[in-house]
Amino acid sequence: MNFKLQKVIIQFLGHASFYIETNKAKLLIDPFISGNEKAAGKIDIANLKPDYILVTHAHQDHTLDVEEIAKKSGATIISNYEITNHFAAKELKVHPMNHGGNWNFDFGNVKYVNAVHTSSFPDGSYGGQPGGFVISVDNKNIYIAGDTALTMDMKLIPMNTNINLAILPIGDNFTMGIDDAIIASDFVECDNVLGCHYDTFGFIEIDHSEAVRKFEKENKTLHLLAIGESLTM
Repeated sequence: MNFKLQKVIIQFLGHASFYIETNKAKLLIDPFISGNEKAAGKIDIANLKPDYILVTHAHQDHTLDVEEIAKKSGATIISNYEITNHFAAKELKVHPMNHGGNWNFDFGNVKYVNAVHTSSFPDGSYGGQPGGFVISVDNKNIYIAGDTALTMDMKLIPMNTNINLAILPIGDNFTMGIDDAIIASDFVECDNVLGCHYDTFGFIEIDHSEAVRKFEKENKTLHLLAIGESLTM
């Protein structure tokens, strides 16, 4: 009897953008690529053909390429009510969610969870409350924190989900920094962390060696992928 190998491939597209390939679907997270100078020549948005685009909040460095990629790919945009209304008005396919809600999609389950940040579109219009996602797919559970401060709400996540990978912002200034991300990994009970939201511009540059050392000191693993590099679960 033949069994299909269940694996999840997560490619870092720069900043807080990820391309997740599963056996059933391709997911794009917070696409900010064309405006990221560090991704220039490494990632071509024309080659991205997601089935779903997940958006944590409305800031430009998380939504810049949503419309173009969704139009070309026909992807369904998953986000909060206000963000999905924004893109539905552009005649794009959407699935609205709100905090604490779950939905079983054809690729797996998604839960929209709390984040502490702000959320507005580049024109200043309201982008709803920011959030994160817990994605359960191919027997693996991934927590995508989005842009957030350290919050006690993170302790709720492992009460019903065993997280295999936590994608956490580590650049400080606008989000958690390294020290708070270590505490966040304790809160979600996951010692396997993929860093994001760092190095894109001056306010969020980090010392890679120091960051990895601090995680190792706490018996945790911090993955810092180069743009275009992938991690397989």
